[in-house]
Amino acid sequence: MAKVRTRNEIRFILNGEDVALTTVAVDATLLDWLRLNRSLRGTKEGCAEGDCGACTVLVGRLSAGRLVYESVNACIRFLGSLDGTHVVTVEHLRGDGEKLHPVQQAMVDFHGSQCGFCTPGFVMSLYALWMRSPEPSDAAIEKALQGNLCRCTGYEAIVRAARAISSYGKAAKDPLAAERKAITIRLSAMKDGSRVEIGVGKQRLVVPANADDLASVLDKEPSATIVAGSTDVGLWVTKHMRDIAPAVFIGNLDGLCTISEDKGVISIGAGVTYSDAFALLSKRIPTLGPLFDRLGAEQVRNMGTIGGNIANGSPIGDTPPPLIALGAQLTLRRGKKWRTIALEDFFIAYGKQDRLSGEFVEAVHVPVPAKGTKFAVYKITKRRDEDITAVLGAFYLTLARDGSVVDIRIAYGGMAATPKRAFRVEKALLGKPWTEASVEAAMAEYVSDFTPLTDMRASAEYRALAARNLLLRFFAESSGTKAPIQVTRYEAA
Repeated sequence: MAKVRTRNEIRFILNGEDVALTTVAVDATLLDWLRLNRSLRGTKEGCAEGDCGACTVLVGRLSAGRLVYESVNACIRFLGSLDGTHVVTVEHLRGDGEKLHPVQQAMVDFHGSQCGFCTPGFVMSLYALWMRSPEPSDAAIEKALQGNLCRCTGYEAIVRAARAISSYGKAAKDPLAAERKAITIRLSAMKDGSRVEIGVGKQRLVVPANADDLASVLDKEPSATIVAGSTDVGLWVTKHMRDIAPAVFIGNLDGLCTISEDKGVISIGAGVTYSDAFALLSKRIPTLGPLFDRLGAEQVRNMGTIGGNIANGSPIGDTPPPLIALGAQLTLRRGKKWRTIALEDFFIAYGKQDRLSGEFVEAVHVPVPAKGTKFAVYKITKRRDEDITAVLGAFYLTLARDGSVVDIRIAYGGMAATPKRAFRVEKALLGKPWTEASVEAAMAEYVSDFTPLTDMRASAEYRALAARNLLLRFFAESSGTKAPIQVTRYEAA
């Protein structure tokens, strides 16, 4: 590998200004820097955990040479992750002459603001939506606003404002659209192929030049905290006051951000975000589309990565169970050595994964279900959107011509110390006819497979009952029942 140049500054664009920072704390958040260092106080702190959306800003990044703007939570976005990006805050919005921006004017005219604290965050989320979809559906509006909470308006006025934005102006003539070519050139110039290193000793911040450089960095600093989307690591800092230094930031890293399909297997680089993966995964494995729509909110999906969700090893991570049920493989890298293992073998115990010192998750490989197989995922939470899982069940089934079970994989999150398969239940179903009687008989094996815990999200008894009933639901759906299993509010209306 060619020697990588090193520079000692983070470079990005803030609104219209080029920024170069040579002093950056490892755990410095974009929100704190905007408010305390730049006096840009339209971006608010509400929850400091990426939940309320009051801190929403846009971050533009180059993806395959194309400039993409996304809403993100500034409260859990670290400065170290911003190299080569364009940060846009509510202060940068402007209309023609002395007029308000179309999003702002719509919010005023449709009474979308009362106390006003959350309003800048709503404005920025709607701005991101309007730029990519000037005439959005109500479902698209609600999806864009999943991560913005308001205590005053009841949301209906905000939704009415969202519908009306294009009557105040054209997205194609927005300043960000008009400046897109110039910003692309400026960001391309910043992306000089260098490694960024700031700080000394343990208090170091590193942004590798690419995936090969990441392997080199971790060889020398195997205990460093790897930060991808920071949707979890951000809370380690803001809520748990954990020391994450030294930290290696890998978001948008060349060599980790590609997703492709070859011979029926989708390969997802560890740096691919939920938003970037959505189009291909929801097309080729449609069941994953509704699941991804419920992973956090738009801001979280724009930052969080599938690789990070796997590497974190949480027992309630939402992507491991369905990927395990699909038979996914994981590629791990250490220096110039690679190995591939079954994803289910990666999880050893709570907080412990099969990852060597200096080794990192490079990619996950997901087989597309063969024609005729049945696959489903069910996520149980206290509220439907933007909530952490209590129980998540994933089911993969292949039947013989006579209706007996040839292959079945059942995986759960929230039922054990790791994402885990229900091996005893699977064994009880193999070779049996796919009938309600067989399913109910197999459900008795759940007590052998799982001993769930009680916590703030659910009791052990609830989890055990929900897990069994999800298998029954899968049977009902896979057997072609005409009874409605789930009805959306749009269908109900």
